Amino acid sequence: MVSETERLVESRRLLEAHARLMELECWQDDVLWQLHGAGAPGTAGTALSAQDEELVRNYFSGVGKLVEALGKELWAVVGSGLALARQNPTPFVSAVRIVEREEALDQAMLEERGRAGGHSRPLPPGRPRCWRERFFQVLEEAVSARFRSVSYLHTRGPGLAGHLSALQHGIMGDLATVRHLLDHCVPPHYNLTRAYLRACHRCLQSHLGQVSGWELESGEIFAILNWVLHIYNSSDMMGHPDLMVEMESEELGPLITQESLEQLQNKYVHSVRKSVSEWMHKALEVELTDWQRDQEPDTDHEGFYLTSLPTIITQMLEENARVALMVSESLRDQTIQMGLYEMENLLNRFREALVEFGKEHRRDQSTNQNKFYLHYLLASISNCIILKTSTESLQQQLSSRSASRFSRTPPGPLAALDRAVRRACRLVMDQLLLELQPFLQGLLSRSWLAQGDVTVTLKLCGVLERHFELYSRVRPPCRQRLQEECQWLTVVEYVRVFMQKRLVCRNAEERCQLAQRMALDAQHLRDLFQGLVEVEGSVSEVNPMALLPVLADFIRLKDPSMLTLEVSGLVAKYPDISDEHVSVLLDVRGDVSRDVRGTVLDLLEQSTPPLPAGYRPIFSDILVPTPSMPFCLPTAKCA
Repeated sequence: MVSETERLVESRRLLEAHARLMELECWQDDVLWQLHGAGAPGTAGTALSAQDEELVRNYFSGVGKLVEALGKELWAVVGSGLALARQNPTPFVSAVRIVEREEALDQAMLEERGRAGGHSRPLPPGRPRCWRERFFQVLEEAVSARFRSVSYLHTRGPGLAGHLSALQHGIMGDLATVRHLLDHCVPPHYNLTRAYLRACHRCLQSHLGQVSGWELESGEIFAILNWVLHIYNSSDMMGHPDLMVEMESEELGPLITQESLEQLQNKYVHSVRKSVSEWMHKALEVELTDWQRDQEPDTDHEGFYLTSLPTIITQMLEENARVALMVSESLRDQTIQMGLYEMENLLNRFREALVEFGKEHRRDQSTNQNKFYLHYLLASISNCIILKTSTESLQQQLSSRSASRFSRTPPGPLAALDRAVRRACRLVMDQLLLELQPFLQGLLSRSWLAQGDVTVTLKLCGVLERHFELYSRVRPPCRQRLQEECQWLTVVEYVRVFMQKRLVCRNAEERCQLAQRMALDAQHLRDLFQGLVEVEGSVSEVNPMALLPVLADFIRLKDPSMLTLEVSGLVAKYPDISDEHVSVLLDVRGDVSRDVRGTVLDLLEQSTPPLPAGYRPIFSDILVPTPSMPFCLPTAKCA
């Protein structure tokens, strides 16, 4: 019987082999029952001796081996059920029938033992076999093996997306086979499609958990997140209407835990940040190289100077945000926050580069190597304006939920942009001052007054006009800011030269002559600035030019006794004027007595009005030279 049954198992005549096996097991059970000493009802059997037990085990040893052999063949059939279903499902049906027979035998023996209590037959060796439970275990092992066979060796790098796609098509193809073929080969209570769905889900959880632990690049992480969050539950996969009938996707639960999802998102952002940082570093290197070009910067369609830096940065950050949004809004917000931090770092390095650019230009001033220094400073300002627009656009995309959840100090690219713009504007004004300095030195001296020539003033206006023309290549509002700063610097430097007391009037004629020349210079500058500002279509809120006529009137005043009233008006207009400034004005007049000077300075000391709101101090920028102290003997008391 054993030998014949073995031949049936080897030839996969499983039902016949199982029938013989059941017959053999029945003989074994009867012998064991007799050897246990089955007596009259109500009496307990005797215990089996060790020798008898050994005798029975040896005699029926072939039965146990048959069970193992049959089980091996059985699970091989179940494991290849998908392939058999497409070719010849008969072996699979036979395997299921055997599983059901074994399940029925297990159930019957357990129920009999439960009813009879201690007077029942002992369970035969190897019972209960639980082959139905084993059936589903083998099914899940087969699913896992299918996963390993689908491009498993090519899941690293760019092949990961292809691997996930192959998994999708493989799973859906297998599910179709299960639903349309295998499901009809098993009893309805098996719910085979549901079981296969659960097996697929558990295997995917394990597989993705392993893959997620690798050192992944951003593209690989994106492929996983997109597949897990969108493709897996879509109508193309587990959300398919036919599968939804079998099981709601909510019953399966998430493929990866929320903690794992957050870790993957953090790894994605970290990987993207590394790439963004490298790109920004390269973009800044290209920018610094552009600054050394022996030609003007490029211009956009509106004629404004610019370089490639803002385009590279803007496109990179916006593209990263767009790609992250394909996964989730949360990942988009994390990516934007990361991009804003990196932009802030870039702008800090950009500002440092501007400082170094200015130092190099001053060192090379004598050789005049960089003819387009000013042009590239202006291009940098326009670049910052473009980046500001891009930054504000990115910040507007952030959800309020993300902003409140962000624990670290929020990124400050706008503040960094403002610092960079202020530094660039300061360098532009430094260059303007450098070009104005030779002409400023020719103003307000006795030779300037004696010659009565306005050539110096016209040359100074020529420098200002050239700068204003270049400022028109800067995007608003920085163009207006530069125009206002240009006017401010011109007036401040003019008054600073005046405060050096290079010209002290000796009589009323010189005072009148000095006032006329100052008023004429003021008119030249006013006409220049008004004409240029009108061309630009800007109305400046800053009017520093009004100071020069006021100073001219102060010098022109004929009656020194009226100086107290004049100073009161001056203080009312310019509350930041100090007694040192007024003292210099009195010195330049050359006709102020000690009593009048004392009265004027006492008035200044008593009236120190607070600066009104919105007032920009001008005299605070004008330093008065320290008066030289008279020589005193060590023992003498200085007056």
